[in-house]
Amino acid sequence: MRKQYHFRPSAHGFYAWDVDSLIELTRDIEPQNVKLDSIAELDEAFWFGSEDSLPTCRAIVDHAKLIRDADLKHPIILSSDGRVMDGMHRVSKALMDGLKKTSAVRFIEDPKPNYTDVQPNDLPY
Repeated sequence: MRKQYHFRPSAHGFYAWDVDSLIELTRDIEPQNVKLDSIAELDEAFWFGSEDSLPTCRAIVDHAKLIRDADLKHPIILSSDGRVMDGMHRVSKALMDGLKKTSAVRFIEDPKPNYTDVQPNDLPY
C-alpha cells in the first residue's frame, strides 16, 4: 500500500497523521455501519481543495483507478467529530456501487498527530 497521511490545517502548515499508525490505533475498535449521507467529505473538494491539486483529467483518472481498486472489506477511519481520516476511495467506491452504508471505525478521542506544522511534500513517502 502506498504511504499516506491525513492532513488538517495547523498554525504554520498542517497537522499530519500517518495512516499506518491510524490503522494500528483502530485495530481494537469494533467497526460500525455508517450512512454514506453522513459523510460530509462526499460534498466537498476533498482531493482537489488546494491550488496545487487541480482536477485535471489525469488526476481524476488516477483517483478513479484508486476507487476501482479500493477494498471495501477494510473499514474507513473517522475522527471523533466524524470526519474521514482514511478511506475516501472506499467511501467513493461504496457510493458508486449504490451502497447506502459503509463500515467504519471512529475514534472517541483523536490521537495526537505524528507531525505538526509540516507541509505535505516535506514528509517521507
